[in-house]
Amino acid sequence: MSKQQVTLGQIIRGIRTDNKWTLKEMSSKTGIPVSTLSKVEHDRLTLTYDKLQQLSLRLNIRMSDLFAENEPTSQKPIMARRSLGTSEDAFQVKTDNYDYYYLCTELRRKRMIPILTRVRAKSVEQFGALEQHQGEEFIYVIEGSIEVHTDFYDVMTLDAGQSVYLDSTMGHAYIVAEGCDEALIIGVCSSEEEGLMDSLVNMNGLGI
Repeated sequence: MSKQQVTLGQIIRGIRTDNKWTLKEMSSKTGIPVSTLSKVEHDRLTLTYDKLQQLSLRLNIRMSDLFAENEPTSQKPIMARRSLGTSEDAFQVKTDNYDYYYLCTELRRKRMIPILTRVRAKSVEQFGALEQHQGEEFIYVIEGSIEVHTDFYDVMTLDAGQSVYLDSTMGHAYIVAEGCDEALIIGVCSSEEEGLMDSLVNMNGLGI
């Protein structure tokens, strides 16, 4: 039997009940209205990124703790894990340059982070400073064309069906190639260090 995916409402309800808070008490601590929290707990409403960040900061918990329940702290290898991801149930983060759809977020401590991304920036000037983060990444263009800008290589253009693998610690940016309004790419970020999901979400959420 497949394991049912944990919802944001179940996670928030669990945090509240673990701390023996009423909805009113949790509202006071988070600054989120009681009616909103109630709807979220009953899976009738989700929270925007800024509200999730507010909740994370007010309760002093990691953003990734709002994506799935904590797994056991056993050091034994985790075997036979599986997650089905769609854009509809992805965790969405919108920035000035990209629309991110984080897939398969119910799996914790992943070494690879799959992200469906809609690219919207049309120039390096519009994009701003190049991004840098831990690990490596693989990008595959699904729709449209993109330009790949990096610190150490000439600009390259990728069309649908083409891909690139690069060191994420190197400054990099993906922008829409000339003649395209938007592009859709699938990326996989990986790192041997823990906390990659947190660092990516925090970086992207701040629009760095």
